[in-house]
Amino acid sequence: MRRRAVLFLSAGSLLAGCSVGPNFQPDRMKLPPGFTETAEEHPATPEEIAHTDKEMTEWWSSFNDPVLTKLVEAAIKGNYDLQIAGQRILSERAMRDKAASAWYPQVDANAGGGDVRYSLNIDNWPLRPGNPANRPEASMLTYGMSATWEIDVFGRIRRSVEAQEHAVEASVEGRRALLMTLLSELANDYMLLRVTQLQIQIATNNIRVAQDSLDLTNRLYAEGLGNTLQIAQAQAELDAQIAAREPLKTRVSQVAHAISVLVGEMPGTLEEELKIVKPLPVVPAFPATMPSIVIANRPDIRMAERNYAVATAQIGVAVSDLYPHFVIPLNFNPNASAMYQLFQANAMSWQFLMMASLPLIHGGKYTSAVRAAQAEAEAARLNYRQTVLTGFREVEDAMAAWHDDIEYQEQLHKAAEDSSLASERARKLYAAGLIGFLDVLTTERTTLNAQNAEALSRLERLRDAVNLYTAIGAGWRGVPLTSSALPVSLETQNIWARALKQ
Repeated sequence: MRRRAVLFLSAGSLLAGCSVGPNFQPDRMKLPPGFTETAEEHPATPEEIAHTDKEMTEWWSSFNDPVLTKLVEAAIKGNYDLQIAGQRILSERAMRDKAASAWYPQVDANAGGGDVRYSLNIDNWPLRPGNPANRPEASMLTYGMSATWEIDVFGRIRRSVEAQEHAVEASVEGRRALLMTLLSELANDYMLLRVTQLQIQIATNNIRVAQDSLDLTNRLYAEGLGNTLQIAQAQAELDAQIAAREPLKTRVSQVAHAISVLVGEMPGTLEEELKIVKPLPVVPAFPATMPSIVIANRPDIRMAERNYAVATAQIGVAVSDLYPHFVIPLNFNPNASAMYQLFQANAMSWQFLMMASLPLIHGGKYTSAVRAAQAEAEAARLNYRQTVLTGFREVEDAMAAWHDDIEYQEQLHKAAEDSSLASERARKLYAAGLIGFLDVLTTERTTLNAQNAEALSRLERLRDAVNLYTAIGAGWRGVPLTSSALPVSLETQNIWARALKQ
């Protein structure tokens, strides 16, 4: 028996080096050296490159807003979606270990006893010691051990483990992608909050102006220079300005609620703190250098490549089913009718074999699985390429918006200043009786629209920066995986889990 066991194990080790199916090869796309929308006019200096790398790591700090930085840190620690993604990584790692366990012998122990009865209606029923044919009942005691060991000759287990390892990597990139989305949403909400507060200030100023206009109209009417129509128009304008401010207050509350949830708090927890009006964050400078290779930082592209690796390994798993499977089963099950007989030599029963199975006729079941795995791998490769193209488009779009919105905001700022000046002059002319009140209303509404448009353009400038940093895959580096687990220790639940590696 020893000789046979050595033979089986030696044969297994010699054959275990073969893995069927293709090995993963990254799909290298030809990338342009840079982006077409970049503003680089000269090669970046080492200092500029180092500054850009720092911005990529913690891009939110480039807005010079301590409140935003504090919120980002709170979201990284407290966001529940991010913690869920972390648990999925831990789950994938455990599944990888589960797949790897197939490399080792699977051993189980058993013991039992009870009464059995054999049928007398079967011809030539084999008589058992101590159990004559006229006594079909018997007591049985048994104990033993069963084991099985699959020799991974054609790499089915290796390919399964390889696929699971790539799945772990994909889940890591998935968490990074979620982190980027979280930070982008948080920053955009925060910018919207501050710009809405600016719009409330604009609305409050316009209410004051409308109140001044109403007071002026009443005074002119008292002096015999106005009429009740003008008073009604001024009162209606004041009421409209007061009403326009209320939805802005609602938006501030709603955005504050959204930010609270993003950082893992109940809605309203941060409302009082966020309602304190702060200046708008500073728009950071455009990155000093932007080579196209920066696209490799995007977690969605990295995840798509890992998914392609998973699908490639699954081809090997499917192909291995076309080849023989080699298993070494071991069974040791002594049995007897009495306890004193259970450990005698005559009670011994064991089995040690080398089993091989080869699929013969299955109606195309296994070849179809191979074709399906190949198609899935090709789809994953094409999805990787599409993800790269989408990433480039998003970066180019973000760059174009960044550059175009600079001039757009400048023009709106000039329009707001000119409108304010026209509104002030119109009120003076009306007070002098040189123009009608309708002209005053027209200039005031133009001023309000221009100021709101300028505020929204400032919001777009801030969002352009956030979108560019997100598009180039910045913000996930340097953020470690936070591990958490339920307060249940496996070792305290099962003595065998503490004594043996199961």
